[in-house]
Amino acid sequence: MADPPPSTGHPRPPPGTGEPASEPDRYRYDPADPTPAAGGISISHGGRVEDGALEARPDVLTYTTDVLEEDIEVVGEVSAEVWFRSSLAHADVFVRLCDVDATGRSFNLCGGLVALTGADQLSRATVTMWPTAHRFKRGHRIRVQVSSGAIPRFARNTGTDEPIAAATTLRAADQEVHHGPEHPSAVILSVRSPG
Repeated sequence: MADPPPSTGHPRPPPGTGEPASEPDRYRYDPADPTPAAGGISISHGGRVEDGALEARPDVLTYTTDVLEEDIEVVGEVSAEVWFRSSLAHADVFVRLCDVDATGRSFNLCGGLVALTGADQLSRATVTMWPTAHRFKRGHRIRVQVSSGAIPRFARNTGTDEPIAAATTLRAADQEVHHGPEHPSAVILSVRSPG
C-alpha cells in the first residue's frame, strides 16, 4: 500500500528473478519501555488524537501513501497482513490506520493487535482492526503504523511464555517487517464505490 522507509541494508535479488528483494524494516521492542497507546477505543484518554509523538518513537514503523488525488471512502472491516519475524518466540504485532491531513498531522482511525507464538519464524500475521467509516479527503494521505504494543489498551508482551499477570522476566526483542513480492505485507480496506 505504501513505500517503506529507506532501508539500511543492501537489496539482494530473490532466486530466479532480476528484481531486487526488499530488505525488512526493523525496530527494537522493549517491554521495560513499551510502546504506548494513544487515543482509540478506551475508557479514558480515548478518541481521535494527533499521532506525531507516537510516530517519532524508534519502536514504531510508519508507511504512508502519496498525496491522494481524490477522496477515498472506507466503510466496514479493516485488517492487515504483516509478514513478521522476531528474535523471540513470543511477540505482538500492533497495526494502526491513520489519516494524515494536508499539514502533515497524523490522526488515528482504528487499530488492532495479535499475539504470536513461534514469532521467531517468518510468518504472516493477520491483524483484525475495529471497523471504521471514514473519508480520506483529496490532498490527505493514508498512513499505517506497525509496532509491538499499545499499553495500557493491551497488556505488554514480556517476550516470554510467563502468564502476563504474574510475569517477572522482561526480554527485549528485535522485530522485522517484511514486504515485497514474496512477502506482500498489506492493509485490507473496504473501499466504497462513488455514487
